Amino acid sequence: MTAPAPVPNGPAAPKKSRRVLAPIERFSEILFGLIMVLTFTGSLSAAESGRSEVRTMLIGALGCNLAWGIIDAIFYLMNTFGERAHAAVALRRLRATADPAKAHALIADELPSGLASVLGPDDLERLRQRLTALPDPPARVAFHRDDLRGALAVFLLVFLSTFPVVIPFLLMSDAMRALRVSNAIAIVLLFVGGYELARYSGSPPWRLGLVMVGIGVALVGLTIALGG
Repeated sequence: MTAPAPVPNGPAAPKKSRRVLAPIERFSEILFGLIMVLTFTGSLSAAESGRSEVRTMLIGALGCNLAWGIIDAIFYLMNTFGERAHAAVALRRLRATADPAKAHALIADELPSGLASVLGPDDLERLRQRLTALPDPPARVAFHRDDLRGALAVFLLVFLSTFPVVIPFLLMSDAMRALRVSNAIAIVLLFVGGYELARYSGSPPWRLGLVMVGIGVALVGLTIALGG
């Protein structure tokens, strides 16, 4: 789970609030959490399982998503730290480059390919001048408050996505009925996630919603088949 690498702040840089996680990142975390818990509920034999087996499954699902939520949050912090450190190194390399053409190439390498392709030499030169006018980046890269908020959001999305799917097993004594309701909830969540992602990306919402349901079911089946 990655976060965009910020450019070191200049003295006149305006503070802009941004979402801790982009919509695609939020959906990815929710999908990951759903797939993890579905590997537990999907492997449960409802026709043969008693309360002790259901309880074991619930403990396993909650414990697994708790552990992976923590691990994913740590990965988020590592990615954020690495990207911020890379931004500082790139700025130092830019300032050490006296040749404008080489400086323009360095800037273009750091930009998304679609954006870099539409920028001309004059645009890149303006960027070079503004970047070289920034204050020196800190000698040591540190975590920011938004990094910790992002890591917490990652953890909560992975862990809390467990509960809608396992709640039927907590409220229903009939394991078969609980499994069917749990699967229905998971399908609805997958569809809603795909639908909202399509609205964000401009894709056909119903189509992407159904595609996400299919992908989720296929991934769960593959995970179970491989012993996950």
